Amino acid sequence: HIKKLRRFLGRKDLDLWSLDECHFQQQGSRYVMWVPPEVKDPILWHAPTHKTIGMFGAVRLKEGRLVAQQWEQFNGETFEVFLNHLLHHRLPRKKMVIILDNSRYHHARSLKPWLWDHKRFLRLDFLPPYSPQLNPIERVWKLTRKLCVHNRYFPTLQDLIAAIERQFISWTKPNDSLRRLCAII
Repeated sequence: HIKKLRRFLGRKDLDLWSLDECHFQQQGSRYVMWVPPEVKDPILWHAPTHKTIGMFGAVRLKEGRLVAQQWEQFNGETFEVFLNHLLHHRLPRKKMVIILDNSRYHHARSLKPWLWDHKRFLRLDFLPPYSPQLNPIERVWKLTRKLCVHNRYFPTLQDLIAAIERQFISWTKPNDSLRRLCAII
């Protein structure tokens, strides 16, 4: 599959994207951190909740540019709405190829007519089952958690949303850090 993705990247007529969904939890996550030796018993506040936000996200691999939207739930209908939103970012005269996993709603029957209508300039390329390591956007989710969620206290869900949105706004324009992070080796 890596060879196929490299061939896609080499083609001038394709606009290659990686797409996935992710949940971020308000309770944050505890992670290894450095604590000064004079601090004897560090306290890390944790919100006693399991509230989450869900995000659809896609990254243009050649540029390292992120497009993301927040959603309450993931299903065929919300996936179609996100694909419509993503099509606004398509490069002219290029076919958009989206690499994604095999989530059930990516194959929803309700999506078939829409995909048929857009097949001229959109193609979904599904990864093999159980292979998240092949999807470059998984690295973006991991970095987002590291930069925004690890070892942080969010008293409200809005605080979490604000932290995630600040990070995503900085990645909406093409940037080298995401381009390198999502490079297909």
